[in-house]
Amino acid sequence: ITFALQTSSSRVFYSTGAIFEENSGRDDEIFQLAISDLSLNDDILQSEKITHSVKLIEPNNPFQAVQEACELMNQGILALVTSTGCAAASALQSLTDAMHIPHLFIQRNGDGAPRAACQLNPSPEGESYTLAARPPVRINDVLLTLVSELHWQKFIIFYESDYDIRGLQTFMDQASRLGLDVSLQRVDRNISRVFTDLFNTMRTEELNRYRDTLRRAVLLMSPRGAQVFIHQAVETNLASKDSHWVYANEEVSDADIMELVHSSLGRMTIIRQIFPLWKDTNVRCMRNNHRISSLLCDPQEGYLQSLEVSNLYLYDSVLMLANAFYRKLEDRKWHSMASLNCMRKSTKPWNGGWSMLDTIQKGRISGLTGVMDFRTEGSNSHVQFEILGTSYSETFGKDVKRLASWDSTRGLNGSLKENRIESGMQGVTLKIVTLLEEPFVMVAENILGQPKRYKGFSIDVLDGLAKILGFKYDIYQVGDGKYGSALPNGSWNGMIGELIGKRADLAISAITITPERESVVDFSKRYLDYSVGILMRKSEEKINIFSLLAPFDLAVWACIAAAIPVVGIMIFLLRRIQAVRCQNNAEGHPPPSVSTSLQSAIWIVYGAFVQQGSDSILGSVALRIVMGSWWLFTLIVCSSYTANLAAYLTVSRMDNAVRSFQDLSKQVDLVYGTVRDSAVYEYFQAKGTNPLEQDSTFAELWKTINKNDAYENSVPSPSEGIKKVKNYVIHL
Repeated sequence: ITFALQTSSSRVFYSTGAIFEENSGRDDEIFQLAISDLSLNDDILQSEKITHSVKLIEPNNPFQAVQEACELMNQGILALVTSTGCAAASALQSLTDAMHIPHLFIQRNGDGAPRAACQLNPSPEGESYTLAARPPVRINDVLLTLVSELHWQKFIIFYESDYDIRGLQTFMDQASRLGLDVSLQRVDRNISRVFTDLFNTMRTEELNRYRDTLRRAVLLMSPRGAQVFIHQAVETNLASKDSHWVYANEEVSDADIMELVHSSLGRMTIIRQIFPLWKDTNVRCMRNNHRISSLLCDPQEGYLQSLEVSNLYLYDSVLMLANAFYRKLEDRKWHSMASLNCMRKSTKPWNGGWSMLDTIQKGRISGLTGVMDFRTEGSNSHVQFEILGTSYSETFGKDVKRLASWDSTRGLNGSLKENRIESGMQGVTLKIVTLLEEPFVMVAENILGQPKRYKGFSIDVLDGLAKILGFKYDIYQVGDGKYGSALPNGSWNGMIGELIGKRADLAISAITITPERESVVDFSKRYLDYSVGILMRKSEEKINIFSLLAPFDLAVWACIAAAIPVVGIMIFLLRRIQAVRCQNNAEGHPPPSVSTSLQSAIWIVYGAFVQQGSDSILGSVALRIVMGSWWLFTLIVCSSYTANLAAYLTVSRMDNAVRSFQDLSKQVDLVYGTVRDSAVYEYFQAKGTNPLEQDSTFAELWKTINKNDAYENSVPSPSEGIKKVKNYVIHL
């Protein structure tokens, strides 16, 4: 916007202009509306008259923005107001600082995406002539207050590809100092592909951990992008009913909020900017005891509600400049305006620029956006947000209510904590259905004549809830002994059927959460995750007295048995020869006492074989050679036997023919099944009968499990499966 001063007789004319981007929507319309309303606003302009001109530039074209601004300066201007993106604003800031022209800048954010702070250039000598009419981005401050109030310790932030992530730097630094675990994830334009890639790259355990991460999430996205994101998360079962998501965007309509809330499964919190003066028509439309006949003052038109936030700040910026120019004239401190040619290097800056800037900074008005002034570091600091949250009631279902507000002066006003149910169930008796499964639900020892009692982890949780909420309960076992699965006619059996048929108020057991069950009943937060396992009968250890002979073949044992007497006979003969020689050479001296019997020689050989000593005397060299060779032979045989025996025993303990579903489907010796109508049963049914997957492994598994309509191999309950597992394999 440019304001030029011209006097004619006693009347003062202000020539105004504007620089907008071509995709700025209604900026031109709002600018002309502000000019029109100024002629009706006697407390700002009295005998002055305003004319205007508009300049349009291409989006994100800094060069064209500078050209148009230079043309306006050449005509003679007093100040410049622009409504552009950050690229054009940075170039215009450098120009206006050099020419000393006051510059009111309204930042735009395209496509409804959250606004990020513009990274403007530092001003030379600290003299900045650019004033930010739209307040600095404060979403980060509101988010930090919110997560602190909710006591979040770990959460993830999703942001669109167009969002400038540098705007989160301050928030991440403050969160790090508070010890918060914050993750960032960029969301591409093709949101459906994001979730498809997750399922293609992650295993089941990783998806479960990712689903837990999604329980606390912040969305920095456009309303349309957030709607698609939430829809995809719900469709792929990554969003759960115990999740809490925060959507932060300065400008989001009531219709968009309702769409987001009703698309989500869990709790939803919305952060958006508000303008309290909208509702006060008297303050907004009454001037000097008469009502301004503006479009903004007609509630039937709904014109004000259809404007963007940047439009509102543009309207107030026109009022702000008009007020400053009038006060300048009133103080008789008006500076003559010389034409500036910013393309010439010899052009000097405007000598009245600093005085005009000071007048604008000292001004203060109340407009559509509330109070506007530039007394805090050259920017309008007045901003207020409201924090909306979902609530539930039996009459209206899911609804949205205002939880708190946040402003730049007082901070948070209100509480974001969820209301806890204290004693709203006092005196209520709930009907609870259960299914026995250790260690969650078990039958306790009952006193004669007393009703059946139950114990277990789930029962302990139930007793804790009953104590806190004050209710009583009657518990019974489901008649058909099933967890619950959908029947061909659309009804449900098992515990799920009891809940749907309103025969029970609550179900307590170790029941698996599946997408089909979640579509008809509500689940609590899961407290245990486990994968499908194979339960097999423990192999019996048969005692065999001949198992010690297994390391060697029978032929080896026969050879060893034959070698002992053969070597014994050799020892016997050599010792007899030694004894005869000793008698001939003794010359009267008695020979040493050595037993030369055949039994003694064989015993010596056997003792050496089992590594036991002997009291024999080996005098001749021949005896020593034979016994040394025998000792070496026994060392090799015993070492081989020890090694083979250890390997044999280890392999026998590790012998397990089934280690995976593929192994199970290929073998025919073991019969296998699962619990009928359980989540695992439905899993095998879906995988084994899906014509799109063509998985031969699951098809073969399902063929065996469903033999004779699952009444031959499968079992009705886990306890029955544990009993039958002595005879065959079962999946639990």
